[in-house]
Amino acid sequence: MSAVKAAARPQEAGTAYEDDFYTWTQEQGARLRSGDLASLDLENLAEEIESLGRSEFNSLVSAWRVILLHMLKWDHQPERRTRGWALSIRTHRNDAADVLKDNPGLKSRLAEGLERAYRGARLEASRETNLPLKTFPTTCPYTREEMLARPFPADPDDTTD
Repeated sequence: MSAVKAAARPQEAGTAYEDDFYTWTQEQGARLRSGDLASLDLENLAEEIESLGRSEFNSLVSAWRVILLHMLKWDHQPERRTRGWALSIRTHRNDAADVLKDNPGLKSRLAEGLERAYRGARLEASRETNLPLKTFPTTCPYTREEMLARPFPADPDDTTD
């Protein structure tokens, strides 16, 4: 049977994707491993694989959003700077670096990721600082390099980042 016919054919007996996602994933994995390609739920498998890629991109954007949030707070409320902000920046820089190391294909979407991350960070910064939204530029004031390398000492005598 051709792949087109297999794709058009309804999934053979098993748990429906909509009824029990966990069991469906286990059944699909077992079918893949056994080579039972004809009974795979191809449409939902394709959607789930694409969703995994979106999830990795969203992980990168989320880490960058937190970095940018703390950078905005650091720059706009110097009197309230905390060690926690500096350590959060370091932690999320590490998280973002890990996502990029594990997913080099995301490099083509870095500009988009930075734009999305800043859009969220700007709103959160306004909410968390109680400063008017217009306080924060509408476009990201930081380069990607600055976001990833600007030093933020966690302690007064800390010169590393």
